[in-house]
Amino acid sequence: MAVSAKTEFDVAAPPSVVMEVLMDVASLPEWSGPHKEAEVLSEHDDGAPQKVRVVVTAAGISDEQTLAYTWTENSCTWDLIEANQLSEQHGVYVVTPTDDGSHVEFTLEVELKIKMPGLIVKRAQKMAVDTARKGLTAEVERRAAG
Repeated sequence: MAVSAKTEFDVAAPPSVVMEVLMDVASLPEWSGPHKEAEVLSEHDDGAPQKVRVVVTAAGISDEQTLAYTWTENSCTWDLIEANQLSEQHGVYVVTPTDDGSHVEFTLEVELKIKMPGLIVKRAQKMAVDTARKGLTAEVERRAAG
């Protein structure tokens, strides 16, 4: 069963700071509650994370995942290479400038390997969206303040 979640929000910091936080994949456990570990396994030629291993716990389920990241000046995309609990995952952050900082669009699509009760799936979706909005916003604004 494919599950998707999407949210949009504004951050009081320029897009460059938002992208800096997203590119600092190793810091994910510091601002994203579900992320227990994050390790960059390889980098693109420009030094941006390419292959990343994460350990994620959401709605009582823990999963080790290997993800492939691609980057543009204003976006971060990742796709699942392998995982224990998921058969597919596609996530995207798109960051655009606003008068007061940045507008962020977050989309996450996952396909579970096992059937899960709808309530647990919805809880995990809400956690992903809340982390994207609250966790990323707090970390970006903290870094922007210096």
